[in-house]
Amino acid sequence: MKLIEPPRPRVCQSLSANAQQRFKRIEGWPLFFCDWDRALFMHFEVDPDILQPQIPFELDLYRGKAIVSLVAFTMRNLRLSIGGRFSAFLTAPVATHPLLNVRTYIRHQDQAGIYFMTEWIPNRLSILIGPRTYGLPYRYGKLNYQHNHENGNLLGAVTPGNNTGRFAYEATIETNTTFKPCATGTLSHFLLERYTAFTKWHKQARLFRIWHQPWLQTQLNVTITDDSALKASGTWYQASRLVGANYSPGVKKVWMARPRRVRT
Repeated sequence: MKLIEPPRPRVCQSLSANAQQRFKRIEGWPLFFCDWDRALFMHFEVDPDILQPQIPFELDLYRGKAIVSLVAFTMRNLRLSIGGRFSAFLTAPVATHPLLNVRTYIRHQDQAGIYFMTEWIPNRLSILIGPRTYGLPYRYGKLNYQHNHENGNLLGAVTPGNNTGRFAYEATIETNTTFKPCATGTLSHFLLERYTAFTKWHKQARLFRIWHQPWLQTQLNVTITDDSALKASGTWYQASRLVGANYSPGVKKVWMARPRRVRT
């Protein structure tokens, strides 16, 4: 099912530009660089009265509805922004691996951002480091992505390490697709152009800022072939419906700042 959006011909890159200016003003220089490769976003509409009790920040709604997105992608070449080959050597054990993010959209004070509900990854060292530093809600899982948009096929499967079901999907995409930035005012723009991430691990909430060029993307139809892992991940899924998907070949040289503590 494709996202239902009114036609919006204008394209605006101001959110990315504003995020870059804010990043430079507050953070100065990135702590890390990385690449986000072949990203598939799957969006589920949820009643905010059901989702809000599970989220420690105020939900950011689109036309009165909350959205939970599953983002299947591969992180590549995570490295410190300084140090060259030596710093790349230090981060090599956690530099490249697939992820499945389960995220929703929130607003904290004057900032619109994303909140990570769950993240499945296959890297056990990252699972030790990520929660303690950035508050990331990592869980171990086996991930297999075949995002071959050049051939028109997108496939993926995630098996959580605690054997609570499985998540799998498939989609087709035109091989001659032109990827474009999200049009201003659309649901795609609302969901994809976010540059602050929020987390909470134990009782400590954090945020970290990111920056990258606007996502070049397209809308497509996606079919969920196995949702048993989602049924076990929280009550939000039982009350949700799939409302669309976006696919992007990815973004290069993503800036990541250090984590900062915040009050919820």
